[in-house]
Amino acid sequence: MREMIIEKLKSIVGQENIKTDYDELERYSKDETSSVEPSVPIAVVFVNNAEQVSDILKLANQYKIPVTPRGAGTGLSGGAIPKKDGIVLSLEKMNHILELDLENMAVVVEPGVITDEIQKLAEENGFFYAGDPASSESSSIGGNVAENAGGVKVLKYGPTAFHVLGLEVVLPTGEIVNFGGKMMKNVMGYDMIRLFIGSEGTLGVVTKIILRLIPKPKYSAVLLTPFGDMETAVSCVPKVLCESGILPTSIELMDRYSVEISSKFLNDNIPQQGVDCHLIFEIEALDKESLTRAYISLGEKLQQMGALEVYIADNRHQKMKIWKFRKAIAEGIIAFRPKHCMEDVGVPIKAIPALIRSTYDIARENGVEVLNFGHVGDGNVHVTFLKPETMNEEQWENSMHRSLEKLYHITANLGGTMTGEHGVGIKRKDYLNIFLTQTEIQLMKKIKQAIDPNNILNPNKIFPDRI
Repeated sequence: MREMIIEKLKSIVGQENIKTDYDELERYSKDETSSVEPSVPIAVVFVNNAEQVSDILKLANQYKIPVTPRGAGTGLSGGAIPKKDGIVLSLEKMNHILELDLENMAVVVEPGVITDEIQKLAEENGFFYAGDPASSESSSIGGNVAENAGGVKVLKYGPTAFHVLGLEVVLPTGEIVNFGGKMMKNVMGYDMIRLFIGSEGTLGVVTKIILRLIPKPKYSAVLLTPFGDMETAVSCVPKVLCESGILPTSIELMDRYSVEISSKFLNDNIPQQGVDCHLIFEIEALDKESLTRAYISLGEKLQQMGALEVYIADNRHQKMKIWKFRKAIAEGIIAFRPKHCMEDVGVPIKAIPALIRSTYDIARENGVEVLNFGHVGDGNVHVTFLKPETMNEEQWENSMHRSLEKLYHITANLGGTMTGEHGVGIKRKDYLNIFLTQTEIQLMKKIKQAIDPNNILNPNKIFPDRI
């Protein structure tokens, strides 16, 4: 059966676009989720167009073969991990920017395009793609769509879904459909674009994306603000948003442990290295005078709220130096603390102080370590539990389960969500019941069943095995 399926796949994509040797398969058995076991598929198939995707999904339906779509493999939920009896559908070769339409402020791309390439093309033409995940240099736009990726600029510009105007999608049964276009407004029927965005590759394979561009902001500044204690820092975030009269592009948080691990990775330091917490604010303006007034006003407000100092960066080099510390945290964790569990819970902004306080209590109660960083301006915090060197694997697994369960219950009680941008995937599916009722989960499963009656597209994701 396996050999027959592989031969049929070769007839669709050509022998050069299918991999079956173990070393290649092993590379595609995992994503960047450290807490989910890899799973080796029977084949990796590289597609070049929607028609090939359609033929593969029709074949998969005929023989009930699980298919897992995959972009750059940078996911953090286990969403791209295949089933052992299934195939990986790689979209890496569908990596072309098809059209730059400046008159309609849109760009049309294939799913394998790296997000940063879209940013660079837009900026070269005086525009800006506002979807900006921290992984933009390595993640693909198709993966961003599949997870509704967020990032450091969600506070002002919103997540990926806010910037998608249209989609071409191959359904699990093989039909090719198109939703949306280059228009800004469209209420013709159900909002199918939003249904597929964030569906984690379980409802369809996105093969073309129309993205909205906006005029590029002319001037920006970054404010680095150290605080002596976490409580003062996180408590000032809702006050800034409500009282300052300024809507920052970003408000990012790095606790002391995050700064330490980033500094170690970069072999560099930032001002007031040893304090409890740093916040990063980015603001934009149309002219230099407005920008100067804004950062002076915001800086004074932050010092009134307890900031120890306000460091202002208004040139490219200084801004990049501050941002590199924030973006290197995840790399530092992977490099120095490979046994970890990175979460991305989200709560209403007012609840951020209570959420972060609870993480230190949870870590202490369960004998693990914890660091916190993330997008506090929109309430999305990357709570990251770390395995102590003295703890064995069994103790770590038990402690991790208890820690996650407590974290999720607290997050739910604060009116929050289990995942703000990384997705449910395999990693979090068994905790979905904490946030959703049986009726709500069953409604989602009915949608999945209606679109994918044979459950061949990225099965075993999102929904708990038991409800």
